[in-house]
Amino acid sequence: MASRDITPFRLDIPQRDLDDLRERLARARWTDDVPGLGWSYGPPLGYLRELAEYWRSGYDWRAQEARLNEFPQYTTEIDGENIHFLHVRSPRPDALPLILTHGWPSSIAEYLDVIGPLSESFHLVIPSLPGYGLSGPTRATGWGANRVARAWAELMSRLGYERYGAQGGDWGTWISRELAILAPDNVIGVHTNGMITFPGGDPDEMAGLSDADHARMGAWQRYTDELYGYKLIQSTKPQALAYSLADSPIGLLGWIVGVLKEWTDCEDTPEDAIDRDRILTTVMLYWLTNTAGSAARSFVETPDNSAKAEEEGVIAELQNGTVPHGVAVFPKDILAPVRPFAERINNIVRWTEYDRGGTFPAMEEPDLFANDVTAFFASLRG
Repeated sequence: MASRDITPFRLDIPQRDLDDLRERLARARWTDDVPGLGWSYGPPLGYLRELAEYWRSGYDWRAQEARLNEFPQYTTEIDGENIHFLHVRSPRPDALPLILTHGWPSSIAEYLDVIGPLSESFHLVIPSLPGYGLSGPTRATGWGANRVARAWAELMSRLGYERYGAQGGDWGTWISRELAILAPDNVIGVHTNGMITFPGGDPDEMAGLSDADHARMGAWQRYTDELYGYKLIQSTKPQALAYSLADSPIGLLGWIVGVLKEWTDCEDTPEDAIDRDRILTTVMLYWLTNTAGSAARSFVETPDNSAKAEEEGVIAELQNGTVPHGVAVFPKDILAPVRPFAERINNIVRWTEYDRGGTFPAMEEPDLFANDVTAFFASLRG
């Protein structure tokens, strides 16, 4: 029988791994670039070379490692995999436990700027997704949203939490919603930043959409036409991609930075929205753990369209859900939700739209994010 023990964890990367990274960055073999394309084909060569040089000679991993180690960390084995998580208890004895779930290409570092304000009201549990960062690589396939949600329910039980909230973005949206389906007597509410929504097939539902809703559907079309390449590769042949991401830090950097450019509220570079060191810390948590490949496998195992979702019971089960949902909508989210579609399959009790921010608001707009999460759960507790 697998152990249910929870073991304290402290991040301490061997110096040889950091030296190896610097050597690889120093002897990188660069591809060519066509002037004048900007970001239309992916990260421009000049930008990526400059960022990689900063990564090699200016970025301080030990400082970022110390920042992560400011918060209590643990590991435990669930369903055959090692799960890493932060567990930050609030000074308030009546604080609500809250599990926060990141997505791709993100990590626990996404929440560093909101742990302080959120811990005033919540006991925080922040896991690394199975196969991501310090919870990986996974040793088996099958870690879709439903299985991760079951693992989260077990994790909260091991921590002694019987009633709690769930929050997530990107994959964390799916997982948090699934957790509420699996454990409706335990989850008091689900807060998501963004939500993937689909039309139900009834022509009449399109007639009542606002101009903003139609604009969001247009953004979905642009996503499928121009920005879907990462998904097609990772949901079909993730192993083919994994070899280059495991061997080349430049390849991994370009892969992640290219996504951040499109998914954040930035003007010229992702650093307009997210601190440069935070971007590199996110990349480091994939590089140092060699989990870019296992993280990519999650795209095979979690549906992101209505047909696949219904096959796996996600949409059908959500139609019968009663757990209250709060949604924070940020304008540059890669797939901002359409409210009438969201209300068809969720019990939406709070819907807030902001004028700035993208897919990663805990990093881009931490104050807006923390305040919205706090207000939603406060409304449920009375």
